[in-house]
Amino acid sequence: MTAGDKAWEKESTFTRFERMSERYPDRTAVLYLGERFSYSHLRELSERFAGSLIGMGVKKGDRVMLYISNCIQWVIAFLGIQKIGAVVVPVSPIYTSFEIEYMINDSGTETIICLDTNFCYVKEVFANTGLKRAIVTNLADLMPFWKRYLGVLFDKIPHGKVDRDSSVYSFRHLLKHPPLRSEIELDPWNDLSYILYTGGTTGFPKGVPGNHIGMTSYVNDVTEDVAGGYVKEGEDVYIAVNPLFHIMALGLFMALGLNKGNMTLLMPTPQVDAVLESIQRHRVRWLLGVPALYRMILENDRLDYYDLSSLTYCYCGGDVLPMEVFNRWKERFGVPIYQVYGSTEAGHVTYSRLGKEPKPSSIGLPLKSRECIVVDPNSLKPVPLGESGELLVTSPYTVKEYWNKPEETEYSYVQLSGKVYYRMSDFVCQDTDGELVYVERSADIIKHKGYRVSASEVEAVLQDHSTVIGACVIGVPDPKVGERIKAIVVLKEDARGVGGAELAKWCGERLAPYKVPQYIEFRDMLPKSKVGKLLRREVRDEERRRVEKEKT
Repeated sequence: MTAGDKAWEKESTFTRFERMSERYPDRTAVLYLGERFSYSHLRELSERFAGSLIGMGVKKGDRVMLYISNCIQWVIAFLGIQKIGAVVVPVSPIYTSFEIEYMINDSGTETIICLDTNFCYVKEVFANTGLKRAIVTNLADLMPFWKRYLGVLFDKIPHGKVDRDSSVYSFRHLLKHPPLRSEIELDPWNDLSYILYTGGTTGFPKGVPGNHIGMTSYVNDVTEDVAGGYVKEGEDVYIAVNPLFHIMALGLFMALGLNKGNMTLLMPTPQVDAVLESIQRHRVRWLLGVPALYRMILENDRLDYYDLSSLTYCYCGGDVLPMEVFNRWKERFGVPIYQVYGSTEAGHVTYSRLGKEPKPSSIGLPLKSRECIVVDPNSLKPVPLGESGELLVTSPYTVKEYWNKPEETEYSYVQLSGKVYYRMSDFVCQDTDGELVYVERSADIIKHKGYRVSASEVEAVLQDHSTVIGACVIGVPDPKVGERIKAIVVLKEDARGVGGAELAKWCGERLAPYKVPQYIEFRDMLPKSKVGKLLRREVRDEERRRVEKEKT
């Protein structure tokens, strides 16, 4: 890649945060569990953490895995890792040892930051990976002593057993290290910022490498073109409910919060009453959620007890927003739900624009740093305006390959007219206003509670069971969670006594809870093409027809 001549193209992911820390040093950057962390204090903590990483031997380009849930330590670690030019590898804190072992080895991670509650998983995989050190923390580690004491006394703070040795460090202790004051030279185009993992079609998650400019390009688009003119720098309040290891949540946190000198309420878990209380108390104006969160808020029995009149700009992403939720929200609160759409590979791609009523079926207009085309999935030729086709996205700023996955890269990234496009595996059409309208997703991708689940990954785990010879995993439409995961399984002829409960337990030991099938059906055979390829879409369509028939 070659740099352009725009000033922002020389910025790193943390550049604008540092600018805000100088402009608004005493302004609250993050409010977490009732404790305020100002911009200047957050910067100092992140620089102390950066210094401690260098002190223990972490270098520019090294991968550091973030295996913790939303907490102030996540933010400190992210900024510190970026500051020294290392590569952050954020993963879900509910992943099992089976899942993180693969990701640690695939990414080449040598340092992992984990909660004491999942240290047992880290300990389990330590010998089978290239890990050199673990940094352990607790959700309440940076709280005042009296809060930690009461939390333990009343059993309100989850905690786990940690075996201390020379390779295990305390996060809190590392913050006593002198802050890093020297600048590490970074090239925003060629230096990686992160590796994020997403579902793979081969049964293994795919690492998605992202450079600094790939992230800053869409974050700046959101800050300037989407929120510009509506966000109040240094005065606004945003609430971060979604997990920060997800690219949608991290991008909005930077765009609306840290890069604009605003306060972010960081929620450790999406507990609805706590979210509503925080919105009321701190007069939150900006909210991002998945459809399931908006539905849970609307169905909360105590909703009438909260004053949510401050909410002004509500965005939804991660899954299709049901029309019923869209209408109920507007009727109840008098403000619409806007849409954000993207992927781990392409970053944030489209947004509903503020200042006009969003179309309920639209996922918005492309950001200026993202180019979108709608094509026939077989010929890859553009379809006529208004017709459905597969969405392809490109940007001059993004990395266009998977980490150590040449075959997956070859399938998912295609060259057209001298540009490399990413195949989103979603089917859309474009209306006369240029907005994209969502039609359906690829049969391999299941959206459950806002999570993107690869059917192939779940199938691979099922087929590792000694009695299973075939598996097909599909999404069954559900109004509350988007889709529920159903597995259709073929057992060996001599299999005896194997039921759905055993296979669900098998999956639960190897997959994060949200990936485990809720339904398991047994069949004698599965439909396949002439070359033996599983016809998952056929099974999915058959299941949907059955559900519709039962409804009528």
